[in-house]
Formats: sequence, structure tokens, C-alpha cells
Amino acid sequence: MIEYLLNVWPEGSAGWLAFADLAVVAFLIYAVLKLIQRTGAVQMVFGAGLLVALYYVSELAPLPTLNWLVSDMLGYIVFAAIVLFQSDIRRGLSNLGRARFFRYLTRPTTTDETIEEIVVAATMLAGRRIGAIIAMERTVGLRNYIESGIPIDSTVTYDLLLSIFQTESPLHDGAVIIQENRIAAAACFLPLTVSTRAGTRYGARHRAAIGLAEESDAVALIVSEETGDVSLAIDGEVEGPIASDDLRFRLEALMLQTGRRVLARRDRQTLTP
Repeated sequence: MIEYLLNVWPEGSAGWLAFADLAVVAFLIYAVLKLIQRTGAVQMVFGAGLLVALYYVSELAPLPTLNWLVSDMLGYIVFAAIVLFQSDIRRGLSNLGRARFFRYLTRPTTTDETIEEIVVAATMLAGRRIGAIIAMERTVGLRNYIESGIPIDSTVTYDLLLSIFQTESPLHDGAVIIQENRIAAAACFLPLTVSTRAGTRYGARHRAAIGLAEESDAVALIVSEETGDVSLAIDGEVEGPIASDDLRFRLEALMLQTGRRVLARRDRQTLTP
């Protein structure tokens, strides 16, 4: 390996060029490990590593039959990984494209007025123990999910959000999606997360919000019908419960890119010495 690298790097450039080369490779390995973290692809990587180890053992031993079998299997493992883990690959590429660096290149489309209406609606829904999911689009489009619901195309107001999520409303069973400061659709179907991290503590509403946050960079606000707690699903994780004042600051940080980070009430209790 050392001899190969010395032959690849041009003479006299093995200093900074070698460092840059190794740094890029290390970053790529780290990025791949982050992409497969906590997914079924981890077991796939372990299995592929075992096959590679068996291949080299069969080369050194030598074990021709084992070498023939393993070499043929290695030829198909890439295609098997693409087929079996296409959702994880799609999610990983989506995460790469919505990195924080790229987010700052895009212009926020949400205004303070929209956030205020959402916070007021969430506070009132929580006080009345009315369940709700309000998904806010960021850089990744939510057109597929919008088309699964009932088109609304209306200005965001707290009273309209309240009327949508009333139990008597035919639109209450599903998510409201907000796109470019407008309520794009209601009663939208969201993908349920298949992650085992959700456990049994979350119901269908939270699982749907987590699923959307896994598939896109949207911010999903959840109001629990059982507890009245308000939570946020971001990047496949749930933050909460969050008080109304903290909710306003957190949404401003996420949707307006103000850079302010407000901890949820539970997080504060955990971090308090």
C-alpha cells in the first residue's frame, strides 16, 4: 500500500498533496459511516467486510474453491446493496444535498408572521388537547406529500389551522403542509418511520412526523392529543416537549436561519447539573 501511494503521488508533492488526499479519503469514509449509521446497512457493511476478509484468506491459503465462490459473490454485492437499501441511499444523498452549507445558500421563504400564526395555533391546540401535525417545507420539496392531501392554497392563519384540526373537520386526520408561507394542503399522508429508535413511546402521529423528517429537511410540528405536548421532528429526531416561547425561537432558528438554538424543556432538565 505504501509503495502504491508513493507511485501515485508525483515526485516532490508527497507532502501537502498526500495530506490533502488522505484528508479527503478520511472525510469520505466518515460521511459513509454517518450515512449508514443506525440503519440496516450497517449489517450489510459487516457482511461485505467478512466477504472481503474471506477473499484475502482464500488468496493466501490458497483455497481455490472458496476464492471462486467469494469472488463471484463480491461481484453482485454492489447491486444487492442498491436494491436492498435504496431508501437509505436516497435518504443519505438527500442529507448530503441539504447540508448546512447549502442551506445558507438558499433564501428562507418563511416569514415571522407565518411562524407567529403557527405558534399561536400550536399553543391553542395543545391547550385543548387536539392532535395535529404541521409540516413546514424548507429546501427539499414536499410536492409528493402535498398531492396526497386536499389542496388548500391559503394564507397561514391560526384560526384556519384550528378549524382544520377540529375533530369534527373532515381534514383533521392527516398533516397540514406549509409551503412558501401558504397552507398548501391538509389531510396529507406522511411516511411512517421504520426506525426502531422510535420504540413504543410514540404513536402514529409522531411516527409520521419522524418519517417525513427522515425523508426530507422539513420541520414537522406535532401536538400530542394525549398529553398536549408540542414537539418538533427534525432530521429524523424529536425535540420536545417545547414551551410556546421556546417554540417561537426554535422555529425562527430553523426556518429563518437566525442561528438561535433554544433547548426544549426536557433537554434543559437533562443538562441542568
